[in-house]
Amino acid sequence: MNAASHVAPVITADNQSLKRDFPLKPFAIHHKLSGHPLLTLPRIAQLAQDLPRDLIEYNSGKAAISQDPTKVQTVDLDPVEVVKRIETAGAWMVLKRIENAPEYRQLLEDTLLSVAKARGYNSLADADFEQIEGFLFVSSPNSTTPFHLDSEDNFFVQIHGEKFFTLFDNADRTIADDAEIERSMTKHRNLTYDEKFAPRGIEFHMFGGDGCYVPYQWPHWVRTAGTYSISMAITWKTRPVRRNNDLHFFNSMLRGIGMPQKAPGTSPMLDTMKLAFYRTVLAAIRPLRSSFAIRKVLRRIALGKKANYYLKDA
Repeated sequence: MNAASHVAPVITADNQSLKRDFPLKPFAIHHKLSGHPLLTLPRIAQLAQDLPRDLIEYNSGKAAISQDPTKVQTVDLDPVEVVKRIETAGAWMVLKRIENAPEYRQLLEDTLLSVAKARGYNSLADADFEQIEGFLFVSSPNSTTPFHLDSEDNFFVQIHGEKFFTLFDNADRTIADDAEIERSMTKHRNLTYDEKFAPRGIEFHMFGGDGCYVPYQWPHWVRTAGTYSISMAITWKTRPVRRNNDLHFFNSMLRGIGMPQKAPGTSPMLDTMKLAFYRTVLAAIRPLRSSFAIRKVLRRIALGKKANYYLKDA
């Protein structure tokens, strides 16, 4: 997508952080997305109706920071009702891959284009914003998103409500080692949290119009305050990130059969061979993923029998 000279700065950052800290360190951002018609509860309810069911995950918002994924409490409502009743539902919900809806894709691209231009680039491609994806979060008051990490870069924007977002340095392997990172990417995203981590956290206190930049694989946990919350993660994967992710996935499979591997980047030649094999297999099964039923089967085969934990009929 080429830049247009009239693109307005949807996202802005303090103290020139876009140039000084991006993409290695988190920083506060501000945005102009609050009140956008695509980000209201009625429109989000419509999106929940339209999305494939395996792209919607929700459960009770009463979770521990270090939540055991096998003991997550459920919410006995359908996705649309969760959104409509979010003020009292006691729920946490994420609508995934919202870029599949053209209007939302345009919103994501326009927002990132404003960032690209602020950094001196003329297009999304020039700024290395590739594989753009969006995730909408709708949470009841006093809900917790457990400790986890995400394997992409992310501009997290708070649309409505009050939220506390706490991040930890991804270089600190006493918080999440290589085995934990692999497991969180392939089995379940939740990580084990220890209260002794707390002094090392960086907390962002956000209201509508606020946000933060979340660098690749920085562990974090989130909580809402006394009002319902709407948030959005605007994510992308650069070529190095995609390479790293593929190696983590393949290393996890090898670890599962008793062959733990060194972290990506430790053995470049071996990484290249593993990557070639993994991507050949991935290319063969990618066409199958257009089917919801096949996606469920593939997740179960690759990630284990509990991989469809967020589907009630799993």
